[in-house]
Amino acid sequence: MNNYKRFWYFFVFTACLTLGIAQAMAQEIDEASTIKVDELSDEEVQNLLDRAYDAGLDKAEFLKALEVQGMPPEEVAKMRKRINMDGTEDTGRMTKNSKREPRKQNDLSKINNGMFSPSANSSQLPKEDQIFGASLFYQASRNLSFEPSLSQATPKSYVLGSGDLIYVDIYGQSEQYYEATVSPDGFVLLDNIGPVNVAGKTIEEATGILKNRIGRYYTGLLGSNPNTFLQVTLGNVGTIQVNILGEVRLPGTFTLSAFSTVFNALYAAGGPNENGTMRKIKLVRNNQQLAEIDVYDLLLNGTAQLDLKLQDQDVILVPPFESHVKIKGEVKRPMTFEIAEDDAFSDLLRYAGGFTDEAFKDRVAISRITGNQRSVSDVYQNQFDMFILKGGDQITVQRILDRYSNRVQIKGAVYREGTFALTEGLTLAQLVKNAEGLRGDAYTTQASILRTKSDLSTEMIQVNLQEVMNGTAPDIPLQREDVVRVASIYDIDNEAYVQILGEVKRPGVYPFSAEMKVEDLIVMAGGFQESANAQDIEIARRLEDSDLGTLADIIPTSVNPDLSYQADSPSLVPFDQVIVRKRASFTMQKLIAVEGQVNSPGIFAIQSSSERISDLIQRAGGLNQFAYAKGATLIRRTEFFNTESEQIRRQRNLEELKIKLAEDPSNSEAQEELLRRLLSDFPQAESPVDNQLAQTKKESLDQIASETPGFAVKLKETEAVAINLEEILNNPGSEDDLLLEEGDILSVPKLLQTVRMRGDVVYPTTLRHESGRGLKHYINASGGFERRANRKQTYVVYANGAVKRTKGFLGIRNYPPVEPGAEVIVPTKGPKVPLRLGEIVGITTGLATLGLVISQINW
Repeated sequence: MNNYKRFWYFFVFTACLTLGIAQAMAQEIDEASTIKVDELSDEEVQNLLDRAYDAGLDKAEFLKALEVQGMPPEEVAKMRKRINMDGTEDTGRMTKNSKREPRKQNDLSKINNGMFSPSANSSQLPKEDQIFGASLFYQASRNLSFEPSLSQATPKSYVLGSGDLIYVDIYGQSEQYYEATVSPDGFVLLDNIGPVNVAGKTIEEATGILKNRIGRYYTGLLGSNPNTFLQVTLGNVGTIQVNILGEVRLPGTFTLSAFSTVFNALYAAGGPNENGTMRKIKLVRNNQQLAEIDVYDLLLNGTAQLDLKLQDQDVILVPPFESHVKIKGEVKRPMTFEIAEDDAFSDLLRYAGGFTDEAFKDRVAISRITGNQRSVSDVYQNQFDMFILKGGDQITVQRILDRYSNRVQIKGAVYREGTFALTEGLTLAQLVKNAEGLRGDAYTTQASILRTKSDLSTEMIQVNLQEVMNGTAPDIPLQREDVVRVASIYDIDNEAYVQILGEVKRPGVYPFSAEMKVEDLIVMAGGFQESANAQDIEIARRLEDSDLGTLADIIPTSVNPDLSYQADSPSLVPFDQVIVRKRASFTMQKLIAVEGQVNSPGIFAIQSSSERISDLIQRAGGLNQFAYAKGATLIRRTEFFNTESEQIRRQRNLEELKIKLAEDPSNSEAQEELLRRLLSDFPQAESPVDNQLAQTKKESLDQIASETPGFAVKLKETEAVAINLEEILNNPGSEDDLLLEEGDILSVPKLLQTVRMRGDVVYPTTLRHESGRGLKHYINASGGFERRANRKQTYVVYANGAVKRTKGFLGIRNYPPVEPGAEVIVPTKGPKVPLRLGEIVGITTGLATLGLVISQINW
């Protein structure tokens, strides 16, 4: 701190030396050589710089003084670095950093709360009844608010008032800044200067006042050649109060931004109402009319007195409108407009944006009030500038007629059908030439001309077009609105096609061509499927005149498997159906599976249609030492299984082939060509079709379930078939040795040693199987029957899927045997429903009646 004091004494001496009073501080000269810059804090350095600026020194002068007073060069370099000089000279004064925030609007909530808020569901008038310009201020979602920009340059004409914040910046030889708020008394208080009255003064006037006042302390501000300058800018914007009166939606006194214009004020009040003027809005200040605002200038020309700023206690007066006229029809803005005293129809047309493209511009109809009624006037185009409008006028601009003055049309079998101009002397033959001539399929024996008469009725004129074009028949002059129709030969004949069905890649309907052969149609259909029988093909031909009961002529035929040409191959005629059948010997591989305790489990293909379970066990290497033959189960598909058709299987295999070829980057040329064919000519997919018998069964069971309460049907796609594998292996080919079907799964379990107890027993559990023990032993081992157990219905499910139930005769129950892997199931009795009084009375009455009948019979 002592070092800082010594440095300060030295600095004062230097400043005094600069001001011409060096003798008073000469004794401090030796202090400069003893100062250590590294021992000064940043705050101390900044404080010294601030005092230097107050004394009128800049950085360069400050450092020069240090050198003159004997500060070592290395300390001067350190000081230069501390004050960020970097070896460059400072040609100006450093200003104290003013932490100024962006300009804000005072009392913003008060301004927003006072604005007019139209209802979101305000009624919408018809377009022609809406007043032009009203939506500028009044609409449910107002987007244009004329909100003044706070970032604009401070207007020189801005009048300062209470609450305004001003910034006074002094720059040049001396630098300083001040921030001050205008007090309610109209003064700003500046540090070391005192109060200055600026209320009611513009920014320009306040700048002159402050310059004269501050110039007493900064002499460089005044004189003919000043070296110090002053600037006054506006900080936060204050508010003003403006009175809006007359025909506005919300008259009253509004608090607005001091930057506001007349349009800001009108927006806050919702704009003129239905009776207010848009053309002569008055701005009154100090009891004198200052300006007259025309909103149409802004809406039509983009020019308005937007730079006319409001001042506190200004009055905006909106008188009633003078004259309204209404224009509707084909103008761009069909609305109600306010007109000036000498406005002509051409002025109104400009207000309305001009005619639309389809407007009839030669004449407009104007309905005008004359006396106690209306009259209609026709105003022609040459009168638009002369016809002066009056209040209450209603103008209608009509649309042009939707008709053509010189149109003819040609349709049908010509190269360029459409609309053509009716030129003088145009004939039928010339029109055909204008349409680029007749197409090859044109039916020239007959053509028609639809002609419109003057009474708008029509007549049909039939002509022989071929004779007209050859010149053997007179040509026909055309008239306005004639429509010439040239038919195609296919318009009068049915479209010819042929159809192919069966074992081809793309069965369907194809266009017919003359001399088409069966081979041609098969090639168009993508060729044969691998299952196709080229020697068994039928052509079903439609009979035109056949005996009653004969539906088609069946023509059997055959083709070469490679579809090569045959001289005797029959030609097809329109509407033929070609049916390609499947080879009877063709079938795709059918797969079955063996799992469990065999020597070679896995997937097998059925070798022949007579292959049985015993054959499958033999192909699987026989049973191993752990196999439990009695528990073997065959899982077989039911008729409800959704089996893929051969076509779907083929398509799925080709899809897998396509994916593998597409993933392989090293395909050969032949493989790439195969991939191209698969991508461009993939066989059509067939939807799997349910077996008709299965579908019929489904419908029957669904109907039974819907008609029987409590009856539910669960359709299974696979079921377990109970088989006796021991008996099958002992007697191959017997009735127990079932024929194999596609999708069969033979499961051979390990030797099982347990019995599972389920249902209504005291303790359902799994027990160890004991040879020679009956069902009652396992019931007792489970704690016995429960109270609600249905003992008569107890049954056993064996490991192979077979089921046996308890049988009884004369009260003696015969329980089924229990084998390893079996499940004993004890069902529960249904709920016991007590007899109601009515039922008891019914039973008693029935018994009494029965006794009476018996006694009568015995008597």
